Amino acid sequence: MADSVELKVEGLGLSFGGIQALADISFQVKTGQIVSIIGPNGAGKTSTLNCISGFYRPQKGDVYVRDRKITRMPPDRVARLGISRTFQNIQLYAGLSVVDNLMSARHFFMKATWFESGIFYGRAHREEVNHRWKVEEIIDFLDLQKYRKAIVGTLPYGIRKRIDLGRALSQEPRVLLLDEPMAGMNMEEKEDMARFILDVQEEKGITIVLIEHDMGVVMDITDNVVVLDFGRKIAEGPPEAIKKDQVVIKAYLGEQETAAV
Repeated sequence: MADSVELKVEGLGLSFGGIQALADISFQVKTGQIVSIIGPNGAGKTSTLNCISGFYRPQKGDVYVRDRKITRMPPDRVARLGISRTFQNIQLYAGLSVVDNLMSARHFFMKATWFESGIFYGRAHREEVNHRWKVEEIIDFLDLQKYRKAIVGTLPYGIRKRIDLGRALSQEPRVLLLDEPMAGMNMEEKEDMARFILDVQEEKGITIVLIEHDMGVVMDITDNVVVLDFGRKIAEGPPEAIKKDQVVIKAYLGEQETAAV
């Protein structure tokens, strides 16, 4: 595991009117790690990812990617720097095929002019071929071959969650933000998704920040855990230490849940 820091969050503060969503949130993610952010509903987990991805602009603090400050950059610039994400609610084009959904994520790699694209010749044709190859690699990687031409809106929920992961991977990220990628899944689907997330880390070397409520999954696949409660960080450390942390147990895990993980 590399020791370099891929993502650094320093003193994030975010408020909506009189409501403080985040207060002095800081943590680091080393290159190639999987770091989970956990906490009760309303703890500030998604707000943290939104600040990292540029969807929210924090009033305080900074976010760095490989020592480059990205705080308050618009989301498209953040994405171009190698950060992609999924959302709690699936954000796919339900009327398009799997291939077209994955292709849509590669738009900022495309350099052909509107005229070249219109006649589909030269650079436009070469780009299309190259992007199709990249998309097909992801389809193979996520075992989506039999769904590649299917309309996304007709597919089961668990498959659509996998396609959502594929679209994030289509951006060729260095850092992948996953907001509850297993929400609403049955046990078999969760096991498949956990395996794919580990493959993303191990085979592609992508750094991952994960929000997940299933503590079994968190403890099994995570290198480090950040625990939030009411917008504040209350603990950080390896899964085994977090599982035994009395502050975390009181705020989130509970005695019975801790015994089960």
